[in-house]
Amino acid sequence: MDSLKKVALGSQGLEVAVEGLGCMGMTGFPGGSVYGAADEAESLATIHRALELGVTMLDTADIYGPYLNERLLARALAGRRSEAVIATKFGFEITDAGALTMGFNGRPAYVRKSIERSLRNLGTDYIDLYYLHRLDPATPIEDTVGAMSRLVEEGKVRYLGLSEVPADTIRRAHAVHPITALETEYSLFDRGVEDSGVLAAVQQLGIGFVGYSPLGRGFLSGEIKSPDDFEATDSRRMFPRYQGENFYQNLALVNQLETLAAAKGVRPAQLALAWVLAQGVVAIPGTKRRKYLEDNVAAAAIRLSAAELAALGASMPVGSVVGAAYPTF
Repeated sequence: MDSLKKVALGSQGLEVAVEGLGCMGMTGFPGGSVYGAADEAESLATIHRALELGVTMLDTADIYGPYLNERLLARALAGRRSEAVIATKFGFEITDAGALTMGFNGRPAYVRKSIERSLRNLGTDYIDLYYLHRLDPATPIEDTVGAMSRLVEEGKVRYLGLSEVPADTIRRAHAVHPITALETEYSLFDRGVEDSGVLAAVQQLGIGFVGYSPLGRGFLSGEIKSPDDFEATDSRRMFPRYQGENFYQNLALVNQLETLAAAKGVRPAQLALAWVLAQGVVAIPGTKRRKYLEDNVAAAAIRLSAAELAALGASMPVGSVVGAAYPTF
């Protein structure tokens, strides 16, 4: 298997493999797991295999656990820190006791608290790419990014990123300090950034785009045929897109993907991932198993013709997916 191609992420000098690894599913949350039960030994082996295959960017966040995911990464990278580009996030408020408040906090003091916490949990003295996970509506983005920029000056962070923010916020943030990457959900299954102005904004500003959930939270694998295929602890059971009639309407879209994949001689997940990569973005498919990691990495070698890209785009037009992306709490 060929090593993954490296690309510039943004215009500040960060270089990463075109495909990263989303680590969220490797650990649980209070009261349950993300995508079913995880196995720490297999998760660690998956991270090590990713590095062997040329994956460089490992994506995590303080909220995953909380802290459990960052600590898992620290164990995986013991003695191998220089091989990885660590991307972590802050902004979902976590109390000093480690409890989620379900609120957002982008205040400068919380920026400082969060970076010190993540550095300890990751067992490192610097973070390559530090994202604001979600916008705090009570704090001007200029204040948050201003505080983040000081972390760059101190050498604790190399590059700054934002996650799931609108185009105007991106521009305001970039005026305070260069933003290297925007991380937002992007797949055949969720193409909202194409008509929201977000994709155009980052391209105009020279900001890299990192697409998370490029396989529609695993739905584009073609392996999920019924809501009962989700484990009892799988959080996808709570997402409107995968409930009731929404599930079956969206499954019809996946059936079209399966037909196109069969014609190409690849797995549906690989074809969906190849489409994302063909958009000129970096993708971070998440998995906790080596088997799926290897399938995902192999997708980077798939070349799609203009006709194939058009057929894929037409199979899941913008707005064709039904149901909200997240549950309402």
